[in-house]
Amino acid sequence: MKVMVFLGSESDFGTVEDALALFKEFGVSFGLEVTSAHRSPERTLRLIRSAEAGGAEIFIAVAGKAAHLAGVVASQTIRPVIGVPVESEALAGLDALLSTVQMPKGIPVATMALGRHGGLNGALLAVEILALNDEGLRTKLVAYRAKMADKVEAASLKIKEKL
Repeated sequence: MKVMVFLGSESDFGTVEDALALFKEFGVSFGLEVTSAHRSPERTLRLIRSAEAGGAEIFIAVAGKAAHLAGVVASQTIRPVIGVPVESEALAGLDALLSTVQMPKGIPVATMALGRHGGLNGALLAVEILALNDEGLRTKLVAYRAKMADKVEAASLKIKEKL
């Protein structure tokens, strides 16, 4: 497994559905676990150690509200940690964003945007990191970007047809 994804709760799954599909599209092996920095800290530590032993090179931590999961993971590993804050009714996810992004010096977390876009960008960042040492992934990323550019061009042509 190359990437370990932790969800702070089962309700966070929607935030990573697109990310997991992207890992499958790129052929990147991943694990997925629900664990809480607050409600199950011992489980979180065990899962970090187990993921490292299983070859995880990157962690993605997805959490809402008092979102300390990414910070806890980062404090326990020297591997890259990507934090994805989850939107919620309370404060529209601002609490999760600030909890994820405001890390103390020396314990970095690469923080993505709130919600599904953040989940997908977190997966893309993980793939980009892995692609530093994997030519096949680099080739797939170049093709992925070209496909995005083609979609923009097609959208431009479509909108011009409405004139």
